[in-house]
Amino acid sequence: MNVPDELRYSSDHEWARIDGTRVRVGITDYAQDALGDVVFVSLPDVGAAVAAGAGIGEVESTKSVSDIYAPVSGTVVEVNADLVDAPERLNEDPYGEGWLCVIELGADEAVDELLDAEGYRTLIEG
Repeated sequence: MNVPDELRYSSDHEWARIDGTRVRVGITDYAQDALGDVVFVSLPDVGAAVAAGAGIGEVESTKSVSDIYAPVSGTVVEVNADLVDAPERLNEDPYGEGWLCVIELGADEAVDELLDAEGYRTLIEG
């Protein structure tokens, strides 16, 4: 499984690319592989307030429907609308063109509780 070292991870298999106060979010390579072929993605609304650990959307595959959880709390400031017409990008490029949304961190939000790459590898290998 591809687990980029520069990202942080939730135990729910979302990744977070932190850039100042903004966090780009997606599902991990492990998650997309477990799901199988993705056929539909439900994204949060821009402007929506989200809480860490709360559902922000769904991914439907040929195998199942899975919830997407916010790895951090804040406000959704951008979504990857291209996934509506091309949900397969989650399978093809989960850490690139398959990103889901960008969250502006809340004032007191910390990202320290997210796993680093080594911690995430331990989680999925255990």
